[in-house]
Amino acid sequence: MSGACCAPSSGGSDQENPEPSTAPTVQAPERDRAQGLRAMLRIPGGTYLMGGDDADAFPEDGEGPVREVRMSPFRIDATAVTNRQFAAFVRGSGYRTDAERYGWSFVFYALVHPGARRMVRDGTVAQAPWWLAVEGACWRAPYGPGASWTELSNHPVVHVSWRDASAYAAWAGKRLPTEAEWEMAARGGLERSRFPWGNELLPRGQHRCNIWQGKFPQVNTGEDGYLGTAPVKSYRANNYGLYNTSGNVWEWCSDWWSTTWHAADRPETRHDPAGPPTGEAKVIRGGSYLCHASYCNRYRVAARTANTPDSSTGHMGFRCAADLPGSP
Repeated sequence: MSGACCAPSSGGSDQENPEPSTAPTVQAPERDRAQGLRAMLRIPGGTYLMGGDDADAFPEDGEGPVREVRMSPFRIDATAVTNRQFAAFVRGSGYRTDAERYGWSFVFYALVHPGARRMVRDGTVAQAPWWLAVEGACWRAPYGPGASWTELSNHPVVHVSWRDASAYAAWAGKRLPTEAEWEMAARGGLERSRFPWGNELLPRGQHRCNIWQGKFPQVNTGEDGYLGTAPVKSYRANNYGLYNTSGNVWEWCSDWWSTTWHAADRPETRHDPAGPPTGEAKVIRGGSYLCHASYCNRYRVAARTANTPDSSTGHMGFRCAADLPGSP
């Protein structure tokens, strides 16, 4: 898959008869759902230029063409969903994530908890040997057994698949954003900028996102303040009020992945595009704390990649979107 070095596919197909993934049977309390919707940001409708043609882009990912897209207004969360919020969902619904059902998930080698080193499975990801399959790694234990989400309560939840993210969104009375909604919101009204804040990675020498500094994958100097995930409101918000749409964690979108579907100028690709009707992988956007210019500069706002709907890693999370009343 394109971008596999960025987000390896877990794929539960190696498990014998895993129990089916199930949607939550209950919803969040009505008061909590209403409060969650009110707290969302309102993104105005209009047109924007989607996609990119940066000199260091990945054409094979289908970042282009740059195209004018017309959008209806919508709502989106200011931040990625946190561990604390996801824990409330699990308590309220009894939901089990794909990583919990399959029994393992991918953890970056330098972040594996010392107590979990004996839990590392044999074998490596061919394109990305820095990813280790760790037994027991899941949202509750983001670095493997011995680690706990409670120490990272205001960090983005990770080790969540697209199916898990969709289940949370339904429970909360929301949905996952389309790729077009995600990019429009991430741009914050800036036209054709490389990043949510402009074109310079370090404006006035200041770090504006959580990515890798140093020599990947051996040395991360942590100059931006973090070696793994950062709290969801780290750094400045963009002009629309969204935090961390570059770096920190990849964010699931609702669209099926294609590198060509959006290229043709058709009504379905230029007006509230929702992606192709079918596919094998789902779009993820925004990059993560592991992105580095030397191999994966997909923290640019036009960059994109994908993963299979049941895959989970220690650097994939999500934020939610919702329709505005009266929207088509």
